[in-house]
Amino acid sequence: MRAFEITSPGAPDVLRLVHRPAPVAGAGEVCIRVTASGINRPDVLQRLGKYPAPAGASDIPGLEIAGTIVDGNVHAMAEAGFQIGDRVCALVAGGGYAELCVAPIAQCLPVPAGWSDVEAASLPETCFTVWSNVFDRGQLKAGEVLLVQGGTSGIGVTAIQLAKARGATVIATAGSDDKCVACLALGADFAINYRSQDFEAETLRITQGRGVDVILDMVAGPYVAKEVQCLAEEGRLVIIAVQGGVQSELNAGLVLRKRLTITGSTLRARPVAFKAAIAAALRQQVWPLLEQKVVRPVVHRVFTVATGDLSTAAADAHAVMESNAHIGKLVLNWEPA
Repeated sequence: MRAFEITSPGAPDVLRLVHRPAPVAGAGEVCIRVTASGINRPDVLQRLGKYPAPAGASDIPGLEIAGTIVDGNVHAMAEAGFQIGDRVCALVAGGGYAELCVAPIAQCLPVPAGWSDVEAASLPETCFTVWSNVFDRGQLKAGEVLLVQGGTSGIGVTAIQLAKARGATVIATAGSDDKCVACLALGADFAINYRSQDFEAETLRITQGRGVDVILDMVAGPYVAKEVQCLAEEGRLVIIAVQGGVQSELNAGLVLRKRLTITGSTLRARPVAFKAAIAAALRQQVWPLLEQKVVRPVVHRVFTVATGDLSTAAADAHAVMESNAHIGKLVLNWEPA
């Protein structure tokens, strides 16, 4: 099979299209012929040598795929409601930038009715992450207020839509006026341009001093102190990335007086059973919203891996990811060999 591998840590052009042996599905797994592969910020970190694959995972980057099941234990698949030939999307711990990929059956979901494989490939990483952090850890409820940092990222566009669909008020931050307009178009009630406005002051103004109930933070660093100020009593801050740095200072007295919860998580290295529980919740709670078009995939650009061995599609996608010019997801589309 063809696959993009990281030849050495470095710039996007270290991603090279190579030939690798086809993976073999083990117990509880299926082999998927990949039509499309989602691009995510952790892929960039892995390429830079800052986020190695977990033990036992493929060294090929890529955490989400969509395609057709071509192999696997028939009985195990039947128990999960799948069979050979089904179109699925899946969350994987690695190996997604390839024509064939092995995935745990429990981390597979059907391609939502009405959506293409390219659109479906944009869903698993963001939906698993948002559900686990906003609704499980953050316990966001209808009638509460969510602040999403980075509203036009892949995570952000999903968080905005799911929170609105479940009855929350959403405030999103973004780095330009155009991106703020995009957040509002996705359903955010308010959008703050963090380059020209102080998100702390604006959040408190919007909430009339009350603050927000949940914050989804991908920045950390100096943001944490401001976010503690932005939280309402009993508020929950959920940190899922540290793009602004790992060191933070905050007013611990506010944490006590407002009875705040500060938490965080990573998903990639968690066991299959943990991810399986998220997949089950998504199938019940989120997939109907996708099929009803209440929530939709947001694909900014598709990079086609054309037939042949010289494609720079993955490198091109990473360059766009690092430019931060995108709104929503970037996806590789594999042309049939």
